Amino acid sequence: MTLPRPRAVLFDLDGTLIDTAPEFVAIAHALRNEAQLPPISDSVIRHNISDGATGMVQAALELTHEDTRIPHWRDRFLTLYHAGLGQHSAPYPGLATLVRAFGQKGIAWGVVTNKLERFAAPLMERMAFSPRANVLITPDHVARPKPNPEAVLLACQQLKCEPKDAVFIGDHARDIEAGNAAGCHTVAAAYGYLARDESAAAWGANETVDSSEAFVELILERI
Repeated sequence: MTLPRPRAVLFDLDGTLIDTAPEFVAIAHALRNEAQLPPISDSVIRHNISDGATGMVQAALELTHEDTRIPHWRDRFLTLYHAGLGQHSAPYPGLATLVRAFGQKGIAWGVVTNKLERFAAPLMERMAFSPRANVLITPDHVARPKPNPEAVLLACQQLKCEPKDAVFIGDHARDIEAGNAAGCHTVAAAYGYLARDESAAAWGANETVDSSEAFVELILERI
């Protein structure tokens, strides 16, 4: 699938547009300290970020799926995350510059994430992208989040852009599944939060990039 000049570019949030790992790693260490557990490798958390709060809590505290303490620690995780939301996060290299190029060239852009709006919206505000995202779609806006294509299709609808004219980049197989099903040109972000020994090349994306800078180059060549 060859992409001509895109009319819109859509990003997954964590691990694709914004590097939020430092915040999650800090919270994981705080939880282990509260649970009186010894330190854990940062990489353990990074490899589980795409599994959400529950997955990170299980990895951080070494809990099984059946552990009855998970709801308590998940609530504690989210409380700490909300309290320091965005303080240790930053856009991946080159992406703020790419967004400015969108503004100059009339390219719409937005975010399609499985992060709840109460976390995603303040995080985007704190990052202060200019121009601001034209659309932010979260699970609050759809009945079926990614990997279902509903959220991607809604973003395209709100941008008045045919899916075939949009690029969607994400760092998880569910992003590529959703983007492909919607009919977008998909890009796998191999620089994101992949599980250990996972290969982004296996997701079936139209293209794969190993760094955010490579994605910037890819898009700037086409706009």
